[in-house]
Amino acid sequence: MGLVPVIEMYRHGLEIVSDVCIACRGDVRSIYLIARRPLEEVRTLAVDLGSRTSVQLARIILWKRYGVRPELIPMEPDLTRMLEEADAALVIGDPALAIDPSEVDLPCLDLGREWAELTGLPMVFAVWAGRGVAAWPELAGILEASRQYGLGELDAIIKTEAERRGFGEELVHQYLTRNVWFHLGPEEQQGLAQYLSLVRELDAAAPLTEARVQNDDAAGSR
Repeated sequence: MGLVPVIEMYRHGLEIVSDVCIACRGDVRSIYLIARRPLEEVRTLAVDLGSRTSVQLARIILWKRYGVRPELIPMEPDLTRMLEEADAALVIGDPALAIDPSEVDLPCLDLGREWAELTGLPMVFAVWAGRGVAAWPELAGILEASRQYGLGELDAIIKTEAERRGFGEELVHQYLTRNVWFHLGPEEQQGLAQYLSLVRELDAAAPLTEARVQNDDAAGSR
């Protein structure tokens, strides 16, 4: 059991353990798709394959909102180099948080906002999941207590993470209190079901057969 990207939960047939999750209800601030040409003309997308869930989200957004299905090019998360190699780049995590979208003179999509505008639902990125969860009836309570403890210690967490990662406390505070959501409620469950339905639809219409993305099995969590 562990905190699992929802795309891996789906592909490995895992069961959700509790209502503790990582989600967003609009702007997520840590997942940007930045393009050097109009989005309707994007043919190649540089991606950090440390995030399989976000890669599939980017594919869904580009397909459903902009009518394109680009080839994926796995790269290190360096925006300048990514845009030298591809029409657009998917930047996630700390590299995305380091970007001020107001200073980017290119099309810059927050994929949390794009998902909300496409579906009207939250986007769920990761859940606690595993196999044989019926054998662990106390686990949900443990995870709930851990979440409540963390939320109660947010001020200390914000200060520590801002110093450790080199971000301003205001940015980290906004990220952890406004951008990220930790409860898998009914709307999050609907959003998760919609995401997985669109993944199935996308895979059926445009499976990942490109040679440059066949080596992506060791992907991470966001």
